[in-house]
Amino acid sequence: MTTATNPFPDHTLDTAPAAARPTMAAITRHLGHLPAAVARLANSPELLEAFTKSNALFTASTLDPLAREVLVMTVATRNECHLCVAMHTDLLHRLGAAPELIEALRDGRALPDARLQAVRQFTLEVLATTGAASPEALAAFQAAGFTTRNALEVVLGIGTYTMSTLANRLTGAPVDERLAAHAWTPAAH
Repeated sequence: MTTATNPFPDHTLDTAPAAARPTMAAITRHLGHLPAAVARLANSPELLEAFTKSNALFTASTLDPLAREVLVMTVATRNECHLCVAMHTDLLHRLGAAPELIEALRDGRALPDARLQAVRQFTLEVLATTGAASPEALAAFQAAGFTTRNALEVVLGIGTYTMSTLANRLTGAPVDERLAAHAWTPAAH
């Protein structure tokens, strides 16, 4: 429903634009429910499809699952996307990530794992320099065991999750009830 405070309706498979329905149905089959964010992103079938395709490519990259999640959480906290932080906190728990790692990511602090901290630091460097990361930053990333291919995959992840975080913030996508235990509020500046 569209309201004065939320101009982005929460679509169902019946109310969504026809072009969004196949993606929504696939997500519902995969997750067992339709996330509120997807219901709102369905207002733009193109954005919904772009995010799901880009995310599939990022997931298929050579970055390992924890490295990908470090990147996602770095972008999500930087962009203050409460929904992405909650969703990816849940995913980190399911991946068996250490509680100290999850807390540091949620708080925007240095990570207790040097290799994963290198991912976080390189992601922040790429964001801060709009891609013009210094040779020293790239060398530090590589010294942690990553490749130039991984560096480009960081750009893919940043693009994917910039799209997601900005869209979720624009639409005011709420945290689904099943993720409420992982709710997050950005620290005061």
